[in-house]
Amino acid sequence: MNEFPLVEFAYNNSFQLSIQMASCKALYGHNCRTPLCWIQLSEDRQRSYADLKHKDIKFIVGDKVFIKVSSWKKMFLLGCKGKLTPHFIGPYELIEIIGPLAYRLALPPELESINNVFNVSMLRRYRSNPSHAIPLEKIEVSSDITYSEEPFRIVASKVKELRNKKIHLVKVLWGNYGFEKAMWKTEKDVKL
Repeated sequence: MNEFPLVEFAYNNSFQLSIQMASCKALYGHNCRTPLCWIQLSEDRQRSYADLKHKDIKFIVGDKVFIKVSSWKKMFLLGCKGKLTPHFIGPYELIEIIGPLAYRLALPPELESINNVFNVSMLRRYRSNPSHAIPLEKIEVSSDITYSEEPFRIVASKVKELRNKKIHLVKVLWGNYGFEKAMWKTEKDVKL
């Protein structure tokens, strides 16, 4: 028995150029009656599923927004790595609407090398909360909107013993952040 009967029915209902009709219609005189026939074949099911989750994001002049920051591998911020790093910087004020998907932002002088027009997918609405704002002085954002954090000093060390080897670990303090942001790294991964 076929594991995918709906696929077979869809094939049987599709137009065959060689016989100038659907194969099911040629055999039985009518199209197969399946749930697939109940919807129009021209309807794009993937698009209809995506449209259910789609929401239009619109900003107005004067809104505050965050800018999405690319966090590539081996880039650190606030002693966190991977999923725990902040993904947005800001907030910045929206000063002009270029089009339905493009907005111009008022960026500080530190980011003058970055184009100040952003696609709506790079922006996130700012909802007033003082803990959201990350001071730009503490982050070195490059012209391609990436950042990296350099180790500041080693505050502790230890040896982790496994079955066959020993791993030398050091606790690293990143940039100008407090001791609570220090994290353990292997000694060979840290370059001061």
